[in-house]
Amino acid sequence: MPQTKPHDVPVNRGVVRNVMTVDVEDYFHAEAMSRAVPRESWNCMPLRVQQNTERIFDLFASRGVRGTFFFLGWVAERFPALVQKAVRLGHEIGCHSYWHRPVSRLTQSEFREDTARAKGVIEDAGGVAVRGYRAPSFSLVRGTEWAAQTLVDLGFQYDSSVHPIRHDIYGNHSAPRRPFKVAGGRLLEIPIATARIAGNNLPFAGGGYFRAMPYSYVRWGLRRFSRTEGSPAVFYIHPWEIDLSQPRISTGLRSTFRQYIGLSTTWRKLERLCKEFSFVPISEAFHCELDGDSLESERHETEVDSQHPRRGGVRPTKPSVEAVGGGR
Repeated sequence: MPQTKPHDVPVNRGVVRNVMTVDVEDYFHAEAMSRAVPRESWNCMPLRVQQNTERIFDLFASRGVRGTFFFLGWVAERFPALVQKAVRLGHEIGCHSYWHRPVSRLTQSEFREDTARAKGVIEDAGGVAVRGYRAPSFSLVRGTEWAAQTLVDLGFQYDSSVHPIRHDIYGNHSAPRRPFKVAGGRLLEIPIATARIAGNNLPFAGGGYFRAMPYSYVRWGLRRFSRTEGSPAVFYIHPWEIDLSQPRISTGLRSTFRQYIGLSTTWRKLERLCKEFSFVPISEAFHCELDGDSLESERHETEVDSQHPRRGGVRPTKPSVEAVGGGR
């Protein structure tokens, strides 16, 4: 199966080219809705993922933005033309699982079955090989180290499922903040961008943080990451986050907050982000690392030394899960 290839697009917004990623799922697939809308009910829900993803396609095309679209297998199976269009427009396609279940709640066999099914559906729809994986809710946390080898066995070359912050669902704040290798050096882990301040990793690069925080904070975070880390910053968004008209689902207070905070401002912020920054897919931004060039030492269980944020400035420790609230 052929690989997707980088496209040459003129860039006029500075030298640094960050990474745009889109987790292609519908509003009821989000973890915040998992109790209110069990997967047995998914087929009964009004679908909005196609129109929202098409809107993102149009915005990206108008600004010369290309990204990595991590498709939920459930979505790709129902909207194969959406996957095909992503490929045709020069985007990279990746895998976001089939059923959107956190990896930390699955057995190894369940994870393998779900991931293999999703990868097959997405590749069949797009007609290209899928190289990258992103776990639902960034759920490759402490206790799921075994998942890296499964991804290698299934043919993945990289994973982008680590968000090194404190969070009650996907807290992994002591993981490295720059790309590192796992599974015996055979899988590249590419974390979501964070800002390291006073020994803490501050989230800014997408999701509920993008919706809830002022645009100036996100802009500051991206600029700071480029300046201090010397690496492309990985940003993420979901199609449902630009959809102010999505059905309102009755659920708990915390889930309601996480799902609906900032929806009215997200589209305007995204337009501005695409105007002010340059973005490319993961496979293009990290092509040297994926081709085998040197990286930080292999350590899934490491922590960046806040006093020396250089490549290789890590020391062994265990990632942990903190029961701290935050945006989705």
